Amino acid sequence: MSNIRELIRQLEEERILTKEEFVDLLGNLTAEDEIVLKERANLTSRRYFDNKVYTRGLIEFTNYCKNDCYYCGIRRSNRAVERYKLTMENILDCCREGHKLGFRTFVLQGGEDGRISDDEIITIIHKIKEEFPDCALTLSIGEKSYDSYLSYYKAGCDRYLLRHETANEEHYRKLHPDNLSLENRKQCLRNLKEIGYQVGAGFMVGSPYQTLEHIAEDLLFLKDLSPHMVGIGPFIPHHETPFANQAKGTLEQTLILISVIRLMLPNVLLPATTALGTIHPNGREMGILAGANVVMPNLSPTNVRKKYELYDNKICTGDEAAECRFCLERRMKKIGYELAVDRGDFQPI
Repeated sequence: MSNIRELIRQLEEERILTKEEFVDLLGNLTAEDEIVLKERANLTSRRYFDNKVYTRGLIEFTNYCKNDCYYCGIRRSNRAVERYKLTMENILDCCREGHKLGFRTFVLQGGEDGRISDDEIITIIHKIKEEFPDCALTLSIGEKSYDSYLSYYKAGCDRYLLRHETANEEHYRKLHPDNLSLENRKQCLRNLKEIGYQVGAGFMVGSPYQTLEHIAEDLLFLKDLSPHMVGIGPFIPHHETPFANQAKGTLEQTLILISVIRLMLPNVLLPATTALGTIHPNGREMGILAGANVVMPNLSPTNVRKKYELYDNKICTGDEAAECRFCLERRMKKIGYELAVDRGDFQPI
């Protein structure tokens, strides 16, 4: 047995490798090794989730952002963005449509819109939970204070997504302006876990200046944090950012890392992201077969979807919510999976 196959076996059995072993694994996989890795990850996913794929209805409710991250299409300095913010009734209409289509988790995602108060977020949470008590609610609105996170949780928010983007300080500095801090990002994730949220972290694959050592540090950070959800997707440049001419992250490396994360965190909720579907027509299916078990169709009104452009050529910006849902259902059936009408909560081992 090759050293790499031994590392795959070790990862599956022990659920962890050292930094050096992760670098060795990621840097020396042959095509045959990749097949073995993905097969083991797929079997692990099936063991915990059978052929169920959980859906999350994504509502991109504001594209205002006070931050200026170098990779993001809605960064503050991008003057070409047409900014918008959905009304309370817009948001509820998205939820109503989604509920009829079988969604039992809604994800409210936005830029870090400094004009939205905690009271407004709490009102949104209350309204959604009152009308849809059988549904889980996830927020993804960036870095907030401990007290803000606590107030959202007490109002009824169940989950929070906050990608750490990179766990390496030097790499973080190359992706973000000086006013943002990796330590604060990590502390936010620790605060969310302490409060009691189901927490999601994650990183970009193939972001500018990223090395295998950086990715190994990301994996070790995820293992230490032990989040309930992990969102990873390929870096895709946006034409109105400093990284406009940087190379994309690859499908191959993203799929490998989905498989690695599945073996490391066997019961984690792991999306096949829209970005995967953007870089390859069958990217989301390939993600599911590599160990992912979540998809996130877009419930946002079609007239704002192109305005929430984090990266270029994002798919499904013109599709109605029902089209997205039924298209994904057909796609999943073709590979032997079915969309679950279910909140899809994290289940401890």
